[in-house]
Amino acid sequence: MRSEHLRDLIAALEFLDPEVPRIDRWGDTIALTLQRGGRLLAAGNGGSAAHAQHLTAEFVGRYLRERRAYSAIALHADTSAMTAIVNDYGADEAFARGVEAHGRRGDIFVAISTSGRSPNLVRAAATATRLGLTVFALTGAAPNPLASASSDAISIPGATPTVQEVHQVVVHLVCEAADRRLCAPALSSLIGANA
Repeated sequence: MRSEHLRDLIAALEFLDPEVPRIDRWGDTIALTLQRGGRLLAAGNGGSAAHAQHLTAEFVGRYLRERRAYSAIALHADTSAMTAIVNDYGADEAFARGVEAHGRRGDIFVAISTSGRSPNLVRAAATATRLGLTVFALTGAAPNPLASASSDAISIPGATPTVQEVHQVVVHLVCEAADRRLCAPALSSLIGANA
């Protein structure tokens, strides 16, 4: 007999299934941004911080296939900067200052929150938008302030553990979609092979 947790997870994954084309677009957008020299920034609190750091690690390192390293920063991972910002400016500015420091027009900021209501992520999303970054949000059930403050959002209904588990699936699907573009053979090699 399946536990209630497993039933909730299966329902959330079924909810996610129609979002796969959107996830593919996110992966393509991230790949194109990185290929042209842009940067991926990401942030979250608690378990969502782990997901954000996992996402950026897959671009600095690799997901499944060998390729060059790309610029991707988890804003919460620099503990000295993070604690100084919180101490000097307050917790609501924890990520907005990092976006201001590292983000450039055309870059991407991924904000991850199981509630979609974390003030520090909402403030960071607003800062990113003001600076001309594309903002993708992974959140819990919509509507919520973070989804509203973002360029695009995938909002998963359910309890926090279920939302976190599905967010990890989204992180992997985004990386898979990005890898398809980042690891594709160069057009010139395709032309040469067909000549």
